[in-house]
Amino acid sequence: MAAGWILYFANTPVHLPQVPYEFTLKHGSSLRTVARQFSTEGLISEPWSFITLAKSFRREGEIKAGNYQLDHEITPFQLLQKITKGDVSQSAIVFIEGWNFSQMRKALDEHPAIRHDTTGLSDRELLNRLGIEEESAEGLFFPDTYYFSNGMSDLSVLKRAYQIMGQRLADAWRERSPNLPYSTPYEALIMASIVEKETGQSVERPMIAAVFINRLRIGMRLQTDPTVIYGLGETFDGNLHKSDLTADNAYNTYTRSGLPPGPIAMPGSASIHAALHPDETSALYFVSKGDGTHQFSRSLAEHNQAVARYQKNLSRKKIN
Repeated sequence: MAAGWILYFANTPVHLPQVPYEFTLKHGSSLRTVARQFSTEGLISEPWSFITLAKSFRREGEIKAGNYQLDHEITPFQLLQKITKGDVSQSAIVFIEGWNFSQMRKALDEHPAIRHDTTGLSDRELLNRLGIEEESAEGLFFPDTYYFSNGMSDLSVLKRAYQIMGQRLADAWRERSPNLPYSTPYEALIMASIVEKETGQSVERPMIAAVFINRLRIGMRLQTDPTVIYGLGETFDGNLHKSDLTADNAYNTYTRSGLPPGPIAMPGSASIHAALHPDETSALYFVSKGDGTHQFSRSLAEHNQAVARYQKNLSRKKIN
């Protein structure tokens, strides 16, 4: 009679409160815990039958944690197969181009489907856990959408993002334009991060990169605001002051020549490509037009005229 009941139970469809129906099995959940959860959620009438079913097929120790989704009618036997095979639905996290590492960590810390193994770790401790030797974590992780099973460690997500950035940078470095003023791929990554923060217009990135490369070639300071803002850290109040431009720090490209010591953000593919394939131009200056694009100039005189023109237009827009 018991065998007959289990056979009947195994092939009788479970009750789905709604379609699709999602449920989560936490790490370390026992068969008894899972069966009680299914009973509480109304999928099965009582836990004993499901426990007996799992033990009959010797699957009680094979339950996989994760986020599951049921899109159609399913029997208890099929449900058992699903949770022991780990047929999970995936969650996703998005790292945005131009984010700094603090923003990336915040997104990881706030994601409910991620296991937070890095909570409380310093950036250096985190890098050590990942086996990364670079001094700074900034710019080392590729901005993209990452899919993962519910309960995956944040270290696993970070490791994947680090490996992808390394591969993308290595591929781009091999195909770089000749005679660039970089001695290492890391220097190209620094430039790419600056380009990323200077413009949101993909079409302009090779031109922005070219201006900074031209400045490097002649020993001219980069004089780019995003590096100064990065150097200010949490003291930046949203407005860049003249005193900020003259206060020296390692990332102040108004007071120091050459590239800053490290990236200032996560550059995307377009910015990496631009840093390694800049446009051919003699431009040394650019100024915002106020519409997201820039005016490029070859001389300081041309640049000053452009600044006066576009600042005047910007003032008129503010008045209107």
